[in-house]
Amino acid sequence: MSRLNRTDRPYDLVLFGATGFVGTLTAEYLAAHAPKELRWAVAGRDARKLERLRERLAGGSGGTDVGVLRADVDEPASLRALAEHARVLATTVGPYVLHGEELVAACADAGTDYLDLTGEPEFVDLMYVRHDARARETGARLLHACGFDSVPHDLGAYFTVLQLPPDVPLTVDGYVTADAAFSGGTLASALNQIARGRPMRAAARERYRHEPRLPARRVTAPAGPPRFVGELGAWALPLPTVDPQIVRRSARALERYGPDFRYRHHAAVRHLPVALGGVAALGAVAAAAQVPPARRWLSDRLRPGDGPSPEKRARSWFRVRFVGEGGGRRVFTEVAGGDPGYDETAKMFAEAALSLVFDDLPPTAGQVTTAQAMGDALIGRLRAAGITFRVAASR
Repeated sequence: MSRLNRTDRPYDLVLFGATGFVGTLTAEYLAAHAPKELRWAVAGRDARKLERLRERLAGGSGGTDVGVLRADVDEPASLRALAEHARVLATTVGPYVLHGEELVAACADAGTDYLDLTGEPEFVDLMYVRHDARARETGARLLHACGFDSVPHDLGAYFTVLQLPPDVPLTVDGYVTADAAFSGGTLASALNQIARGRPMRAAARERYRHEPRLPARRVTAPAGPPRFVGELGAWALPLPTVDPQIVRRSARALERYGPDFRYRHHAAVRHLPVALGGVAALGAVAAAAQVPPARRWLSDRLRPGDGPSPEKRARSWFRVRFVGEGGGRRVFTEVAGGDPGYDETAKMFAEAALSLVFDDLPPTAGQVTTAQAMGDALIGRLRAAGITFRVAASR
């Protein structure tokens, strides 16, 4: 694995899409919490908005010397310039399957570490097929889903595995509970993903053809039927998100997950009528997303850039409970925090980027996960930032 010389680049970190809803929250977090020695810049297509953002950030300890770079997803040369100016490039510009590949390619070519917030399995699979090999050549680390999708689930499963014996078959079940609202950008990405069921399945098949087989290990992430979990007092509904895919990839990459690892991912709902209503609502949205006029109507309810108020976000929260079992031991763990979609996503995203810049991490390259690339270092950062990782019980 070669790594291109990146020490002479003008910026340690460039945040692309900094004037969007989550981008602005991420920039504000960096300005307030990043070490003063961080050399960083905000980037986007509207120079005036970027300048106004920089003026607002100037009050933070890390916001006084923020650079401004103009770039546009429709101008590939500008994206290549971004990648060549940074050691780490973090982007909030989605839907990624529509707007993200040129920047991934630029980072893979330049040996620049890349992070995004995608929740789109199709995009993750396509980027592996098209750019993993090049990133391995240049030493670039390509990390997807570095917000609520999928940091609590990926690192939570990893944290749970560490509480269990090594070298034995392991099972981990994750149960998500949250109270939160959504921004326009998130809604647009979700609707686009739901509408792309066929290409998403095609991308998964293409990845399967390219991905090396594990010679002596097995990793699975079956969906399973809805069921009542007595230990939690809740109904478990399978969640068709990107999270199981990310957890599965971490398990494939790290032998600590054992010779036979199974992960299942659920929403935890206390009352059956609510559970059934959630299934029906998801089905209705999925059906509407297949019809272009209905999809446009749904996406118009919230425009990208809109989002919940600070007061609403302050009341929001998430909790992911994990049940892990193996080697005669059973453990209950929990990852929990505040507003998952925005405040905590910005925190996770920023801390993941800072980990790549500052932490002494294991040597990795190509498309990697947060557990694989940062693991314990990122858990430590998130704990220090107020996100809970704890063992609730074990026996």
